[in-house]
Amino acid sequence: MEIDAFLADAAESVNGKIYALGVGWNILQVAQFPTVHPRIAIGITIHVPYTATNQNHALLVHLEDEDGNRIPLGERPGVSPDDSPQQVGELGGEFNVGRPPLLPPGDEQVITLALAVNGMRFERPGLFTWTFTIDGTPMKRLPMRVLQVPQVGSLGR
Repeated sequence: MEIDAFLADAAESVNGKIYALGVGWNILQVAQFPTVHPRIAIGITIHVPYTATNQNHALLVHLEDEDGNRIPLGERPGVSPDDSPQQVGELGGEFNVGRPPLLPPGDEQVITLALAVNGMRFERPGLFTWTFTIDGTPMKRLPMRVLQVPQVGSLGR
């Protein structure tokens, strides 16, 4: 299998196509740290070979810092009202692509997906990498740098 992916401001997968806004960036420029970025969308296409159709597969996506440490993607509420929120370390799910009866042997199928991470918190600047795995095998790494830029009027006098 093969994965293609891109970062965007917004993305949606509809009827086998990805519709996206603000596509193709790999740098976030922020005024200070820690910072919270409102939304990071990820457009994903998975090329499924003929021989991998009609099988269950698992896709997982996580974010790592320069040292290979996983970065939390956010929080989800606890199971009961008394539970504290739990950190979300990865996104993903299972997929199974059927093989149409008229698909010629050897042809691949393409799956399109869009993921969104809202309120992503960054504690410091650095190089971060989105890692995509299928069935436990790393398939794609998508780097993203977070930089602090000086604010206008913040220069010393």
